This record gives sequence, structure tokens and C-alpha cells, in this order.
Amino acid sequence: MTEPAAVPPLEPEDALARLASIRAAFADLRPRVIAGAPWALADDFGTGPEASWGPREVLAHVAEALVFWKGEFERLVEAARPAGAGEPFGRLAVDAMRLGILERDRTLPLGELFERIDAGIARWEARLKTVTAAELTSRGLHPRDGEVPATWICDRMIVRHFEEHAAQLEEVLARR
Repeated sequence: MTEPAAVPPLEPEDALARLASIRAAFADLRPRVIAGAPWALADDFGTGPEASWGPREVLAHVAEALVFWKGEFERLVEAARPAGAGEPFGRLAVDAMRLGILERDRTLPLGELFERIDAGIARWEARLKTVTAAELTSRGLHPRDGEVPATWICDRMIVRHFEEHAAQLEEVLARR
């Protein structure tokens, strides 16, 4: 497999700026989501076409994914694999542990989920400030997207993905 041909990965400085915007977006969403409670738990929060995530599922997912993908980023950086020898990493949306954590954590208080998100973003911000050019060259082998650079994790699985989830929460609030 080859690297996905989507958009070029973000440079760490760009990722940092966008993470700061994501952090601010979730801080802005916090009082409005909490004020909108109670939020029903989704009957189907899996990956199928009938799945429908409400704020609780989105927040639980974001909080969990920040920690998971930070670990996967560190796994790739530590392995320091060159192109053509990517370290296996990651998971797919159907991963049983991912869904189990989502099922458990969506029942946590909304404030706790927002605090976990803020702390997770802060950890990514701190790490990106210290990342070296050599660390960014490490390659990984994702089960769906093939061989990708370590920067792909921050770019696609954190920055771009959580921008989408912040917009998703805005849409839910607008419909209420």
C-alpha cells in the first residue's frame, strides 16, 4: 500500500495552530452542550449506516481518541521505521475496544468529558512543540490507509477529525 493521496500533511506549526482552534471550539461548545442536557444516549452508536451519535457519543469518542492516537504516534516515533518498513499501528472504526470504551464513557458527566478533551489536546500541543524532524520521518502501516508518516496521525486522526466533530456538535446544537 502507498500513502493516501489526499491533502499534504500539516507541518507541526500548522497543526499546533489548528489544535488551539479546536481547543477553543470545544471550550465554546462546553457551556452550550451542558446547558442542552439531558442528552439521550444513542440506541445505535456503532459504525453501521443506522448509527447515530449524539453529543455524549461524540465527546466520549474525542476524549478516548486523543489518548489512543497519542500513544500510536509515540509508538511510531519510537520505532523510527523508514519508508517501506512501516511499524503496524492503529485500528479501524469497528475495533471492539474502541466501541467498548465509547459505550462506557458516554455515560460520564459532560463536564468530565470536556475536561478529558482539554487535557488530551494540551498533551498533543506540548508534544508537538518538542517533536523533531527526525521523529516525523518515522513510518507506520495503518490497517486501512497503508504506509503513512507519523505526522498522518496528528493531521488526519486528530486535527482534521476533531474539526469535523466540533462542527458535528455545532450542527446538533443548531437543530435543538
